Amino acid sequence: MEHKAGFIGIVGKPNVGKSTFSNAFVGERLSIITAKAQTTRHRILGFMNDENYQLIISDTPGVIKPSYKLQEKMMDFVGEIFTDSDLILAMVSMDDPDLPDDIIEQLRKSEIPAYLLINKCDLSDQEKIIPIIAKYQALDIFENVFAISALNGLDREKLIEEILVHIPDHPPFYPKDQLTDKPERFFVEEMIREAIFEQFRQEIPYATQVEVIEFKEEPRIIKIVATIFAERQSQKGILVGPGGTGIRGFGTRARKQCENFFGKKIFLDLKVSVKKDWRKDEVQLKRFGYNKKK
Repeated sequence: MEHKAGFIGIVGKPNVGKSTFSNAFVGERLSIITAKAQTTRHRILGFMNDENYQLIISDTPGVIKPSYKLQEKMMDFVGEIFTDSDLILAMVSMDDPDLPDDIIEQLRKSEIPAYLLINKCDLSDQEKIIPIIAKYQALDIFENVFAISALNGLDREKLIEEILVHIPDHPPFYPKDQLTDKPERFFVEEMIREAIFEQFRQEIPYATQVEVIEFKEEPRIIKIVATIFAERQSQKGILVGPGGTGIRGFGTRARKQCENFFGKKIFLDLKVSVKKDWRKDEVQLKRFGYNKKK
């Protein structure tokens, strides 16, 4: 029996729903989701496995003009999908229907087939969707254009059928019982980051990085020790909060998320430290995993 396997890269601006789509499509909550822009920092691979195919979905950071070294590294992750994907899914949303010019230009230069996904269509009338579809069809760079709702009723089967047209015959790249390329520690770090994004406003969440120091799984409990790094002493004070109220707040959120994710009781020990200007430091960024594939 023929077997298909291939890589699908998702690209678009921040907050158009790429991570929501990726999670819904794969059927697992692998990417963190918040209402704030630029939540996704890494390229996260999620695997959709079937007897006859393996689809490897790349969720990527939202496309922006970089202001500092971390954002440059994030855009490097985006650039990778234009070299190693079998199909690209470019995404816009009804509340932000403009695809950046540099993505359009890269798609024109690329020989990789592409679909356009217009997300959040459940929030708009049909007459508003039709001209957006026509606009992108006229560019003549997309094999097809789909109006979808990643949050409320994604027609996965129809989309899978369309995607498989461009996926080559190939044995699976990863074991069929594997859901992602990331280790367990990575998801703990992401869930702690998500809790920080939910609790704090403005710059604080963007200035923090999480590192799991210890991950020890026992029969009935997982013991986790992690450090949250801030760039300034003042940021550390805000994260900890008066009498430790800040760190207890997002720590409780993160622990509950981890328990749901792993299906086990979690002991979570958090502390906050300072690494000055880590977002601009090449050495620290490499340590935290912000380096391109070799």
